[in-house]
Amino acid sequence: MGAGPDPGRGVQRGRSRMEVQVVPHRRRSPFRLRDWRMRTKLATVLVIPSVAFLVLAGVQTAALVGQTTALSDFARQVGIGRQITTVVDRLQQERDRSAGELAALRRAGGEADRDAAVTALRPLQAATDQAVTELRGAAQPLADADASWRVAYGEALEAYDQVVYIRAAVPPAVLNSDTILSNYHRAIEALLNLLAEPSPGEQQPALTDAVLRYVQLARVKELSSRIRGQLYAAARAGRYDLDDQVTLTDLRAQQLAALGAFRVAATNEQIRLYDRTSVDPAFVAAMKLEEKSLPTGGARAEVLPAPQWWAASEQRHELLRRLEAQVLDDAVSRAGRVSGDRLRTTLLVVGGIVVVLGLAVLLALLIGRSIANSMQRLRGQALRIAQIELPDALDRLRSVQGGVPAIDVPPPVVRSSDEIGELAEAFVAVHRSAVSVAVEQAETRRTINAMFVNLARRSQVLVERQLELLDDLEREEADPDQLENLFKLDHLAARMRRNDESLLVLAGTESTRRWNRPVGLPAVLLAASAEIEQYQRVRRESVAELHVVGHAVGELVHLLAELLENATAFSRPDTVVRVSGRAEGGGAVVEIVDQGLGMSPAALAQANTVLASPPAADVAASERMGLFVVSHLAARHGVRVRLSGGAQGLVARIEPPRALLAAGPSAELDAPVSPRMLTTAVAGVTGAGGPTRPAPAELPVAGRRPAPAPTVPAQGRPVPVRAEDVLAPAAGAPAAGGGWWSRKGPASTAPVSTGDVSTGDVTPAPPATPVVGGTNDRGLPVRVPMAQLSAVTEQARPGAPVAREDPDPEAVGGMLSRLYSGVRRAEAEETREIILPPAGGHSEGGRQ
Repeated sequence: MGAGPDPGRGVQRGRSRMEVQVVPHRRRSPFRLRDWRMRTKLATVLVIPSVAFLVLAGVQTAALVGQTTALSDFARQVGIGRQITTVVDRLQQERDRSAGELAALRRAGGEADRDAAVTALRPLQAATDQAVTELRGAAQPLADADASWRVAYGEALEAYDQVVYIRAAVPPAVLNSDTILSNYHRAIEALLNLLAEPSPGEQQPALTDAVLRYVQLARVKELSSRIRGQLYAAARAGRYDLDDQVTLTDLRAQQLAALGAFRVAATNEQIRLYDRTSVDPAFVAAMKLEEKSLPTGGARAEVLPAPQWWAASEQRHELLRRLEAQVLDDAVSRAGRVSGDRLRTTLLVVGGIVVVLGLAVLLALLIGRSIANSMQRLRGQALRIAQIELPDALDRLRSVQGGVPAIDVPPPVVRSSDEIGELAEAFVAVHRSAVSVAVEQAETRRTINAMFVNLARRSQVLVERQLELLDDLEREEADPDQLENLFKLDHLAARMRRNDESLLVLAGTESTRRWNRPVGLPAVLLAASAEIEQYQRVRRESVAELHVVGHAVGELVHLLAELLENATAFSRPDTVVRVSGRAEGGGAVVEIVDQGLGMSPAALAQANTVLASPPAADVAASERMGLFVVSHLAARHGVRVRLSGGAQGLVARIEPPRALLAAGPSAELDAPVSPRMLTTAVAGVTGAGGPTRPAPAELPVAGRRPAPAPTVPAQGRPVPVRAEDVLAPAAGAPAAGGGWWSRKGPASTAPVSTGDVSTGDVTPAPPATPVVGGTNDRGLPVRVPMAQLSAVTEQARPGAPVAREDPDPEAVGGMLSRLYSGVRRAEAEETREIILPPAGGHSEGGRQ
């Protein structure tokens, strides 16, 4: 066995497998990194980075990261204030306009007024919904924010849902105005609370003041909006209610307080911005118009014109919204700057830690890389050995037919002297030992197979001689009882021959019985029936006129015979086994149906598994020889065999592939039907000097003996009852060119007349003296290809055919039978061992 270079110099070639030792191929050096012990490497990898991490990793990192995260969340919460203020502005527009429409509907609630109110409010409601949708999208990244902000955000959405629900009550004006408007007040108040929710912490007071400024300005704007809505509702109603002046006074007081709080918290620049906004002409016009609604002295408050007041207040509201946006943008920019500064500080600190830890990490990477590479290469080699190389070597040795091939064992991929290197050496040693065991087993299997083949060949020779003797006895016997006994012996001998062929299949050798032309499927089924003991019970039903290629006929007959044997053996003797064949899907289907005991589902599944995947030859194969032989023969020719449960017994379905089917031979090459078929009535055989044997009146069935004929006169040639007699005609039948090969060789080609009927044309006889090319080293003649053909050895001449004497068919058949038996005896007596071709060699015909 070629096992490749052996790195272990201490392992001797003649040492047994149990004595293999792993010896380091070189001396270990303490200064070489790859030679360090595993404990040293692990200590180096773990201790140095751990110490460095404990010294530097915890220095202010957690605090800086926490502060950076908090400021980042704060900046995002402040940034979402733009969407919140937009929603607040849209709700204020919708609320104030709804207040006016409610007042107008209560004053004159006609259907036209309701439609006008719906038309006026629909764009404002759509704008509010769009703003809320944008707020929801902007709040998605803040799903993991602090709990207080999430709670405030949830309350704001719930309050808005109430606004959506209460909108339907505005056109019919069935509810009180305060009830409807209070839902808007709660929604806006929840949004203002959400706007004030961001908190940077106690260490950032400047950011806290920035949040306070835009929140106070938003409240000033909200109070101004409520005053606008109150006055617009009074203008649409044409009068003030009893509590309107009280409400307006309270709202103006709250507005002044909120404006004062804003001025306290605002920067000088923001105060100047507000002052410039307050002197804007539009702002001033709205203030003057609002002053007219204040009661002076004892006079009643003036009701403002609704369109004029709504236009003026809308301009003032827009100026406050712009100022609010500027203040909010200032807070967002401040929050972004502080968060960015803190992030940069954190990155600088972390970067310093990373630089300090660099050397420790670099050393850990070097050591870890050394271990990882060695382990990866060792793992790859181990998996390659376990999953590819060793199974492939076992398959090659298991399927070898000639000499045992050389199996190379690659050296270890890890060449270090540490524990990983020693482990790699151990893997190679185990691989080498496994290959050695497999080679020894292959040699043993090869020897056993050769013994099987030798014994089977010897047994075949004896069986063939026995069949020849039975042929002679059957030919000369006239007593019907004795002839029946001889037929039984003939069948037993044929079954013994099939057992020998099963032994050859067990040894992995092909059958010696081959045909060189296609054979009809009905003849194949009859031949299979002739191979079993209870052939009388086999009934052929419809069989398609298909033909099987000649090289597969013998083994297909063997496969079908095994299945028929099982069908007859495991069913009652008084039942029949039905066989049918048909074409299907480009191939053929043969079904064998019995009425036997059947099989359990588990046993049936196990049998189908064996049929689908042929097992290796073992003791179990010898115990269930038929199933083993069928599986291997089916796999050899690509035939699909499957068992299934029938109505009373089992159904065996055999599917020969398209490759095993061939076109039928020409009419002039078809042999005549055998005189007697096994499952039909026996036809009489009329010879030149003998009487006719009558046929039985009914089909024979086991367990019921048919009525014997009154007399059985002597006959020149008994009716064939073996497979070759079914597949090839008897010596007295015309072969039309010698189509099939049988146990006795090709039939005689001489014309034989039976009564007045001629058997047809004949082929030219071979020359009297064979043409040979000398003798070989064993003294046997060397065949010259095509030298025996008349067309080669003798030039064709036109004119009258040359008359020649026809040979005796019995003499020719006996001569060929003796030649065949002599060859078998020579093989059995001279062959002491089976000489198998070397690996990669070529057999006859150039096939490997």
